[in-house]
Amino acid sequence: MPKVVYVDFQGNRNELEVANGMTLMQGAVMNGLDGIEGECSGSCACATCHCYVDEAYLDKLPEMSENEDELLDGTASERLGTSRLSCQIRMTDDLDGIVVQLPEEQ
Repeated sequence: MPKVVYVDFQGNRNELEVANGMTLMQGAVMNGLDGIEGECSGSCACATCHCYVDEAYLDKLPEMSENEDELLDGTASERLGTSRLSCQIRMTDDLDGIVVQLPEEQ
């Protein structure tokens, strides 16, 4: 099963197995990981699953939707060039080992 490395704001790393087809948000929430809230349950309506994706994986991600782009403009933590909503990233074998940084606040 592919793995995701979630790095919290203090630099603590949590490596979790996330099944293909599940979102990075689902993987975090189902494993009780702090730092991703997912208040809208992954419907791309709240931006409480904001994360920073390691640049090495950006080209492997699906294109950002207009809705995701608009929501990222209103995140609690600074939007960066690597910002994505983890509810919009579905795990695949190509993403095995992906590293995502979690912001200070959601």
